[in-house]
Amino acid sequence: MEILIDGLSLTIEQVEAVARRHAHVRLTEAAEASVNHARAYVEQKLADGAIVYGLTTGFGKFSDTLISAEQTAQLQKNLIMSHSCGMGAPLPTEVVRAAMLLRCNALSRGNSGIRLSTLKTLLAMLNADVHPIVPEKGSLGASGDLAPLSHMVLVMLGLGEAEYQGVRMSGAEAMAKAGIPTVELAAKEGLALINGTQIMTAIGALAVADAIKLTKVADIAAAMTAEAQNGITSAFDSKVHALRGYRGQQDSAANLLTLLNGSGLAARTQPNKVQDAYSIRCAPQVHGASRDAIGYVYDAVSREINAVTDNPIIFPDDDEVISGGNFHGQPMALAFDFLGIAVSELANISERRVERLVNPQLSYGLPAFLTKHGGVNSGFMIAQYSAASMVSENKVYAHPASVDSIPSSANQEDHVSMGTTAARKARMILDNAQKVLGIELVSAAQALWLRCGAEKCAPATRAVYNLLRETIPPVEEDVVLYPLLKRADELIKNNCIVNAAEAVCGELK
Repeated sequence: MEILIDGLSLTIEQVEAVARRHAHVRLTEAAEASVNHARAYVEQKLADGAIVYGLTTGFGKFSDTLISAEQTAQLQKNLIMSHSCGMGAPLPTEVVRAAMLLRCNALSRGNSGIRLSTLKTLLAMLNADVHPIVPEKGSLGASGDLAPLSHMVLVMLGLGEAEYQGVRMSGAEAMAKAGIPTVELAAKEGLALINGTQIMTAIGALAVADAIKLTKVADIAAAMTAEAQNGITSAFDSKVHALRGYRGQQDSAANLLTLLNGSGLAARTQPNKVQDAYSIRCAPQVHGASRDAIGYVYDAVSREINAVTDNPIIFPDDDEVISGGNFHGQPMALAFDFLGIAVSELANISERRVERLVNPQLSYGLPAFLTKHGGVNSGFMIAQYSAASMVSENKVYAHPASVDSIPSSANQEDHVSMGTTAARKARMILDNAQKVLGIELVSAAQALWLRCGAEKCAPATRAVYNLLRETIPPVEEDVVLYPLLKRADELIKNNCIVNAAEAVCGELK
């Protein structure tokens, strides 16, 4: 698979293909022409002796300090070395790959003034699987992701560290093994490479892609729990949800009806109850609100991955170099805080459904904690504890990062976005939510086994039940549970749960 980039048309699905499936990336001819056009303009400005921020001046508070032509190369190298102040564990390889792609895409627009050869070096690293080691902490998300992106660029210079063919080594060794010459940065290039929102956007692009998949998992888990609880499906009637008009709510309700079609357990009415608890009856309203929020984030990220976010911006056809603020991460910071909150709610309501399965006062006849031999066996008692702990942890992570700010660069950069922190938190929330929904799926499968062995399940939920049973057996007597719960988490992350259901009922909304 090959993906062409031009700075205008990249999609989140393509980002995922490059980050996770190592799709090959190439510049379009039009993009190459635009890059060369902008660079020629930069060279002319340098020849004219023009005073332009980042070309002939220092950076940040040093923007008033003029730099001679003889010092230009050292200025660019010093910028990368001095800004490489990241701390903490390395970002996952898929995030680094996504960030490299997004930086190449932004530079290919032709408004950054980088040399085509330098851009192609970064692109060659991506295609050859030379992955810089990029610490996860250190970005304020205002002058872009300066610190983490600097670690990415270090390897282009033969500095820093990289992973090549799965082995961590020095940046110089990785570049040599891959046969990629290192570069000496020219005027404007250092700033063009690190002044942007690509780290936060890379993290967030992959997180929102996974969050969209998780909304389907949430509907599947809710459907299985509804069957285990002898749920009432009239609450999912399309007429109800049309009256409110939210797309996400209507889609979730439609999914639940599709998943429960043919069920012998969940029915339009039930003889012994009038309505279900909110965690089942209001699943479309809660899941749907999260769906709509995630949709907003998807749209925002789709814009950002095709945006020019460095500074200054080159407009060669207008003979202008404008120092602006497109590097400020506020649009992404707000979006990723919203993403974290939306995904948190999928986990919140899932944990409440788990409680209804394990609590004999709420489960409509299921044995306490889903075990036949309570007392000597604890069953799924602590599985619910584990879900509750992650739900509570998410409440901490869901505190917005975007409302915080701290001045930097001697108060020249006096408002920052904390967008990278927001993206990292959203990713942690997503991981917890996947695990909580995995616990619900295993608990619902156990409840259905106790109820009827899944014989009365709808075809779609039975397919998911059978998938789970391939590696997660029913729990007759207490066993070490964590490998079973871990397996469910893996099935969610690999999209196997959704694939199993859709193979029977068709594509879910």
